[in-house]
Amino acid sequence: MFSKRLPSILPNMTREETLETTKIHSVAGVNNSINAIKNIRPFRAPHHTISDVGLIVGGTVPKPGEVSLAHNGVLLLDELPEFKKNVLEVMRQPLENGEVIISRAQISLTYHANFMLVSAMNPCPCGYYTDPKNECHCNSILIQKYISRLSGPLLDRIDIHIDVPAVEYKHLSSDTVGEASEHIRERGQKAREVQTKRYQHQSFHANASMEKSDVEKYCKIDKQSSTLLETAMEKLGLSERAYDRILKVSRTIADMSQAEKINSIHLSEAIQYRSLDRNTWI
Repeated sequence: MFSKRLPSILPNMTREETLETTKIHSVAGVNNSINAIKNIRPFRAPHHTISDVGLIVGGTVPKPGEVSLAHNGVLLLDELPEFKKNVLEVMRQPLENGEVIISRAQISLTYHANFMLVSAMNPCPCGYYTDPKNECHCNSILIQKYISRLSGPLLDRIDIHIDVPAVEYKHLSSDTVGEASEHIRERGQKAREVQTKRYQHQSFHANASMEKSDVEKYCKIDKQSSTLLETAMEKLGLSERAYDRILKVSRTIADMSQAEKINSIHLSEAIQYRSLDRNTWI
């Protein structure tokens, strides 16, 4: 439910994003006369039985796969460990480069694939490992085998890992009305405007698109924050890629707070969003 609502709270699509998305859907043959212009961010949720060809690109004349159809939008992979390992591994290139390059004997094509990957998984095969009210029937070896279906390089490319507990009855039955999507989008839009202004002389306009050199330039931290990040890197055994991801998320948290510089509060929150790196399940 949360994942399906992400497109409604993301910043509005720019004219360039609308044209790119519309072109991809037209090439794939999924446009229709009723909604030819794709001015709403795509949401794609393929089943875990999908093949690597269906996810990336398919056909004698290669057409965009799910990762390209999700360009400028959201790609949801529910029950992530249930996807075949080779299917998950082929996503590493588009997650890193934002595009899919296909080379065949008679043709070479490049499709955009700059999407937000959202995935969900249970903490163990039975689903009750972290549940305080239900007993887990999985042993440590079974849990480790289940988690190990996801490679370290793939997890490194996911910016935020969050443990979501079961919702209590009092919250399910509450009459409290949640915050409207348009209000949440307004905050995101303000943060995007800050980023667009910051990167006005660059080829990108969002924190997620920063390369290594850009992170060093735009994600500077003070001595206190540097000490905090060093401690986290050593204790959690984080990779260089995870280091960059933490700084990018910290920069976005600061932008959401309309803060000019990243401070230790922003950095601490970003570090907390690496639950799989902290091995909290195993």
